[in-house]
Amino acid sequence: MSRRRVLQALGGLSGLAALPLSLGTAQRAFAAEPAGEPRIVSVHGSLTEVVYLLEAQHMLVGTDTTSTHPAAANRTPKVGYLRQLSAEGLLSLRPNAVLGTDEAGPPAVLAQLRQAGVPLRLVNVKHRFEDLLEKVTLVGEATRRQAASQALSADLQKRWQATQQKVARRGGANAPRVLFVMAHGPAPMLAGTDTGAHAMLGYAGARNAMAEVQGWRALNAESAVQARPDWIVTTQESVTALGGLQKFWQLPGLAMTPAGRQQRVLSFDTMALLGFGPRMPSALEDLQQGLA
Repeated sequence: MSRRRVLQALGGLSGLAALPLSLGTAQRAFAAEPAGEPRIVSVHGSLTEVVYLLEAQHMLVGTDTTSTHPAAANRTPKVGYLRQLSAEGLLSLRPNAVLGTDEAGPPAVLAQLRQAGVPLRLVNVKHRFEDLLEKVTLVGEATRRQAASQALSADLQKRWQATQQKVARRGGANAPRVLFVMAHGPAPMLAGTDTGAHAMLGYAGARNAMAEVQGWRALNAESAVQARPDWIVTTQESVTALGGLQKFWQLPGLAMTPAGRQQRVLSFDTMALLGFGPRMPSALEDLQQGLA
């Protein structure tokens, strides 16, 4: 969302009350804000994107390695991957707030931060659109930009509703079977239920070909062939890590699937599709159109 759209939304919402959002454990007391401007470390790319949309990026003193959008986020001091944080690196940046999700870790590092008196403000990951609204509200409070965050939430909800209406019109009788493949590391994985990929496929009106599996399962030729996907969805980072689409199709079993025989594959930016951040509505629309 552009800055102009945020400002336009603010003008239209100036007389509205705050959106009624339930933050669960992400809701923290902000009454005891430290003097001066916030010094924020964001350890999730989706939260970093919201900081930039609220034009509060000057408050960022550090981000994690999933914070790659917008491009300027790459130039912020990095504190490591969100699940493998270092207390020493974080504390050296002297933050007075660390924003993240409950995926952040390891637990020992989070405990050290709490012992050092650094407030942790974490959103519970439930793989739903409401996660995004909670993130926007949290960042708005942490950056003291509540009015702008309310405007952003309203805009995102409007776009999300429009996208969901398209899904409802399409219907689910002929929903495509989709296999989601993640190949960021040495062992390619398939997404089952209770994953962000499963949630996004459901939002797009598609059927997860691995719905009988919970969580992530290692890819093997048998599981890929038995899944019988009409389409394969993956991430741009997976394709790059493997060395291109030709190498991607060489993963076990993929070429022997209906999707493989017709070379049907869609790839997306990981954080846009699976991060449940502000690019979520547009990523879902792209996914829907790709599978149509």
